[in-house]
Amino acid sequence: MKAYVDKSGCIGCGLCCEICPSVFAMGDDGLAEVYGEVTNENAAEVEEARIRCPVSVISVEM
Repeated sequence: MKAYVDKSGCIGCGLCCEICPSVFAMGDDGLAEVYGEVTNENAAEVEEARIRCPVSVISVEM
């Protein structure tokens, strides 16, 4: 699996980073980005971050 953040719609709230810091981080531009791998151990957290993103800019590809 691979996670993506559509930075053009990201508002920089940081919720994804709080939910799954092993995959998401805030970039120098103040927007979320994917920096880690989606694994079996963190897949549920990645999915939670996708669902709870207030602007729905996170996608996960199987």
